[in-house]
Amino acid sequence: MLIMILQHTPIWVFALLALVLRLGFNQTRPRTVTLQRATVLPLVMLGLSVVGIANGFGTATAFAAWAGSLLAVVSLASFVLPQRQAQYDPLRRLFTLPGSWLPLGLIIAVFSIKYAVGATLAMHPTLHGDIRFVVVVSLLYGLTSGIFLARALQLWQIARRHHLVSPA
Repeated sequence: MLIMILQHTPIWVFALLALVLRLGFNQTRPRTVTLQRATVLPLVMLGLSVVGIANGFGTATAFAAWAGSLLAVVSLASFVLPQRQAQYDPLRRLFTLPGSWLPLGLIIAVFSIKYAVGATLAMHPTLHGDIRFVVVVSLLYGLTSGIFLARALQLWQIARRHHLVSPA
């Protein structure tokens, strides 16, 4: 069955996988970035999860589960996620970020969830209306997006603290 699923997968999906894997691997190395650039990937992943919910289900229940999961993760992030070991240069407005494997793992998780949901719904279209399936998938999208968003918000807080105490 897995072979059949892979055979019916459009080629562009594999190209997209290669692209997101590259983005994820880039996150494993130390790098220097602006705050805006560090925010792009979390916003893209947030957008992909919203599109996944809209295209897969498009219901208020799905969006509520997604939003609840996202907000819970962002709220708990300061307790659960390790603090980013980011160095910020307020004069140049640049972050020096250590490499991390977490973004790659999250990217793979989002891609895998989206792929598995697409394949599952193609084989079992009645799951569109199964509230348990809808809620579980929405919670997973919210969880992964929430982690990305929480990591970006940590950087915004670091930058904000520097700009509040440093002369502009």
